[in-house]
Amino acid sequence: MLNMNSTVKQHKDINYLVLGLGVTGFSVAVYLLSRGYRCRVHDSRDLPPYYRQLKTRFAEVQIFSQKLNAELIGWADTLVVSPGLSIHMDSIQQAQDLGKSVIGDIELFAQAVDKPVIAITGSNGKSTVTTLLGEVMRADSKKVAVGGNIGVPALDLLEQGADYYVLELSSYQLETTESLKPLAASVLNLSEDHLDRYDSYADYVHAKLRIYEGAKYCISNFDDETTRHDSRDILFSLTDSDADFSLLDDEGLWLARQGVRWVSVGDIRLKGRHNWANCLAAMALADSIGVSREAIVEVITTFCGIAHRSQWIAEINGVEWINDSKATNVGAAKASIEGCDRPVILIAGGQSKGADMSVLNSLLQSKVKDVLLLGEDADLIEKTWRNSTKIHRVETMKQAVQQAQLLAQAGDCVLLAPACASFDMYPKFEARGDDFADNVRGLTNG
Repeated sequence: MLNMNSTVKQHKDINYLVLGLGVTGFSVAVYLLSRGYRCRVHDSRDLPPYYRQLKTRFAEVQIFSQKLNAELIGWADTLVVSPGLSIHMDSIQQAQDLGKSVIGDIELFAQAVDKPVIAITGSNGKSTVTTLLGEVMRADSKKVAVGGNIGVPALDLLEQGADYYVLELSSYQLETTESLKPLAASVLNLSEDHLDRYDSYADYVHAKLRIYEGAKYCISNFDDETTRHDSRDILFSLTDSDADFSLLDDEGLWLARQGVRWVSVGDIRLKGRHNWANCLAAMALADSIGVSREAIVEVITTFCGIAHRSQWIAEINGVEWINDSKATNVGAAKASIEGCDRPVILIAGGQSKGADMSVLNSLLQSKVKDVLLLGEDADLIEKTWRNSTKIHRVETMKQAVQQAQLLAQAGDCVLLAPACASFDMYPKFEARGDDFADNVRGLTNG
């Protein structure tokens, strides 16, 4: 079991070793050093991304790049591990065996925060729900800071002096967190993801469900029993109109609270049933903490979504082009495809992270005319999908977009929903989405 020694709170007499100097590691190091805490940093890269920024602010900080050794581990009382590093690494396991505390940035945040926290996780949709909830709360005149696994790192949010904190949290952040006691928490949905980091799907689910520990209000998905906490959960559902927040068929489709119509789905700008579920989750979270109905309805009917998440890019000669680069796993890709009300030309591929890609086979047969496949695991994916739809192999996003234009007919949708991580070809999924969008816009400029 992970050793977090949560009874030992942050203190100037503790030696902190920050592992990883990316966005999160930089945030942690700045937080510790600015408070006068003893802190060293380790990153195996020759020149970590935030090396110069940290040295500029704290010239005296020691940053180590050699292999994490026994001397460094011996010096440390607490290892603060960045989400990109597995806590199952041999060196981190060795530290735990020696009784060292192993935590993440959210644990430090939880120890320091003195205002209510709303925490959101799930395999898919968590960025949309987190952003949407922040907008709803602002519309209700609440001073709220939004971040965590998206946008601003959690520790940096503490400088904003907010009255509420809305955090998107990943499984990696949750597995190194013990002290967080959210006012409200939600697991939106669960599907196979990150199986390259977990021994089993059950371990991944267990990490996600940690978000409910100590929460006053638990919001779970009636349609996905793996998200449940207990019988007192506030439930949202697209299939059961008796859920606390539901999709109601009553002279049209409505998002409803306890059977009372609140928002017509025809007034929602977000596309697809999966986004109706995201709106219901945001409604449930907001209502549980006392946000007004007026603010909830106002924002849900005007919110246009966020980049790279079912983002409309263009319509060219009757063909829609949609960027859902954030669909980095099969569950997200499934929701994205199901959300299209047109025949689909799918652009997919990348690093599959050990997921079972056959989950998509029946959907490919029914909704996808052609797949443009690229990336590291293209061979593996093609073998899985080749009997479900037409597969076309491409090497670059530019080729994918050009081939899609030739294949698509008026009334079709070209959808980037990769079902895979982007790191084989891009530094992050946003760069993949930008490449797609730039090439689509180039079709009208060239």
